[in-house]
Formats: sequence, structure tokens, C-alpha cells
Amino acid sequence: MISVKSILEYNDIDIDKEWNDSRTKENSMHSIHAYPAKFPAFIASKAFDYAIEEGVQVEKVADIFCGCGTVALEARMHNLEFWGCDINPVATLIAKAKSNNYNIKIMQKHYINIIEIVNRTEEAVSDYEKANERLKYWFTKNSFEVLDKIKYAIDMEIKTGKYREAFLCIFSSILKASSKWLTKSIKPQVDPDKKEIDVLNAFMQQYYKFIKAIEETNCEVEPVIAIKCRNFLDANEYPSVDLVITSPPYVTSYEYADLHQLSSLWLGYVDDYRDLRKGTIGSVYNSDTFSFDIQELNAIGQNIVNQLLVGKKMTAKVKSVARYYVDIQHAITRCYKMLNNNGMASFVVGDTEYKGVKIENSKHLVQALIDNGFTNIRMGKRKISNKLLTPYRDNSGKFTSDKTQRAVYHEEFIISGRKING
Repeated sequence: MISVKSILEYNDIDIDKEWNDSRTKENSMHSIHAYPAKFPAFIASKAFDYAIEEGVQVEKVADIFCGCGTVALEARMHNLEFWGCDINPVATLIAKAKSNNYNIKIMQKHYINIIEIVNRTEEAVSDYEKANERLKYWFTKNSFEVLDKIKYAIDMEIKTGKYREAFLCIFSSILKASSKWLTKSIKPQVDPDKKEIDVLNAFMQQYYKFIKAIEETNCEVEPVIAIKCRNFLDANEYPSVDLVITSPPYVTSYEYADLHQLSSLWLGYVDDYRDLRKGTIGSVYNSDTFSFDIQELNAIGQNIVNQLLVGKKMTAKVKSVARYYVDIQHAITRCYKMLNNNGMASFVVGDTEYKGVKIENSKHLVQALIDNGFTNIRMGKRKISNKLLTPYRDNSGKFTSDKTQRAVYHEEFIISGRKING
């Protein structure tokens, strides 16, 4: 990690191997459910070590954009108390399922009962013809009916609690494979040549993968893990913690509501998956105060937004970037308040570009840390090696699979700051 002496002088820093190399095999629970743009688990583990090396007494950790629970699980494996939140109910379901302790005998009992219910349920409970139009778009009648039986069986077998969360997570994890969704696509796209799979067999296989993951993660001592489905910016209460590790959603990148539409619809979180966009960081939905909010932008944010506005109208995309930066600034203000004295916050963030304008999220974040009183600001840089999550843009700024075009999200920064009073 290097010291950030000037927020304008770090573009050429070298890749830090310490943030790029994992010396241990990642726990299989981390990959129990696909999730876009998640960072590798070893980054969280290294962030713990780095904070301790810097003199932080780490007992309680938070992730304010906790996603699928990477930091939550790593905190549990390090016997650290954890608090996290995310506005996406699919994300928090996965995070809760991954970070719990389970009794394998109880899991097996529930599994046997669920399969028995499926086998004796001769017809689908729901009428395919009357189903949500979006579900009919993505699923054949046969796949829909088998999934419907499995979901019904889970609902009948387990009403509440962590075991229900586990089986709903298993169910959610097979939806993409069971659908017409192009398997390797990071955006919603129908594969007209995709063959139907054996849905029940896929569920059974995923269950045994989950059991294997449990065997790797179960601990005798279970620290307190609290995960909330809420917007951190609207949370009335949040705990005091020693360390925040988080990766904010990338602006101008993934539309998380679109990517999680299968699970959000099947699990009944929404009737229209687009409703999940409301309230997300950077969202301009229902923003009556936008013109006022934009005045809150720090100097870096103002400069980027002004570049996007040259000769152009205030488009929805420009509004989204501006709103995103204001939200990040508010989140960092809250982070500072929730940290104990001598605590640390670490952010994993990447830069990108939109129609020729560099979207320097890292510089904006550093400025926000400085403005909120953080000190000892340090930065490392890592190369992103997962090509599936390293999309490319063409000259118009649109995503493309053409690897000869401009790569975006090919590297990211790990930025930390301290709260030291007195």
C-alpha cells in the first residue's frame, strides 16, 4: 500500500502483488451461488491482516454494500463479529445462507422431506399460463413446473429460519442454468439453442455441493453475524465497528436488478424486477431533490460530471453518475461515524470510462475520505483476472464481447483510511 500524497498523482502506481495473489484455496462456500463482480475472498482476509499490522484492534467488521457475503463469511472464518447490509434481497439471502453454521443431519432431514414432497406432487401448484410474464419469457413450461414443485416443497417443509434460507439459496442458484439465459453472459440474453436440463437433478447436485461447503466452513465457535436487507444510506441504526471492508457497486456498469431478476421473481421479492432499481446507489428514480443534491458533489465529482455535460443535456446516465457520487460521499460520512476511534475503512473500487470520459471513481473516493476527516490514506492496485467480469466497450460506449475493443474494469484499487481523533 502506498501513501496518497496527492489525489492527482497516483495513476501510474504499480500493481501490488500482495493484492493479486492468494496463497490459499478459496472456500467452496464462496462459489455456492453465482454473483456478478464480486471480489475474491482473499482480499477480505488480506484487509484483516493489513488493518491489524497497522495497529487496528479488529473485533467487529462491517460491509455496507455486503452483496453476496464475501466479507461476512471471511469474518466468520476469522472468528470476527460482523454486521452488513445490502438493498438487494437476493444478495442478502445468499449472504445469510453462506455465513451461517448448519447441522448437517438437520439439513439432510429437510432435504429428504423436500424431495419426497416434490415426488408426490403430481402437478405444478401454479398455472404456467397465468404465471408472471417475465418468468414465462425465461422458462419453458416443463422447467417452470419442476421449479414450481421444488419451491412449493421448500415452502411446505421449512417456514422460517436459516435452513429455509439455505434451501432457497440452493434453489436460486440453479435458476439461470434452468432457464433460457445464455450461460456465460453477464447480461440478460436468451440462448435459442440452449437445451433443457434435468431441473430436479440440478437441485439435488447443488444440495450436495452446499453440504460439502458446510463441511469446510462450520466452526465450533460462532461469532455474531447480522445481515440486513436495507439501504445503508437510509439505515436508522448501525453498530460501531473497528473495520469496514466494502466494494460499492460500479457506476455505469452492471444493472443488478436485471441480473437478479430470475431469483427476485421466483422468490416473490417483487412482481416487477425493475422495482429493485429504486433506492439503489446512484439511482435517480423518484429523486425530487436531484438539482439540489448535485451541488453536494466534491471537486473531483464536479469535474467528471462537467466533462460528461460538455455540449450535452443532463441525460439519465449523467444524472446517475452524479447521484452515485453524492451517495458515495454520504456513505463515507456514515462510515466515519460508525468507526470506533483508531478504526479503518477499506474500499475496493475500479475506474472506468463512458463515451471517452474517464470515470475516476478512485480519485473521487479518496477526495471524499479526505473531506470526511480520514487520515493515513493508503492505496494498492490489483489486476482483475476474471475475464467474464472484465467486459469491453466499443467506440459508442456500449458493452461488447469483442476483446479487441477497450477493456474496462481490468484493474481496481484497494483504498483505506483511518479514523484517528486526538
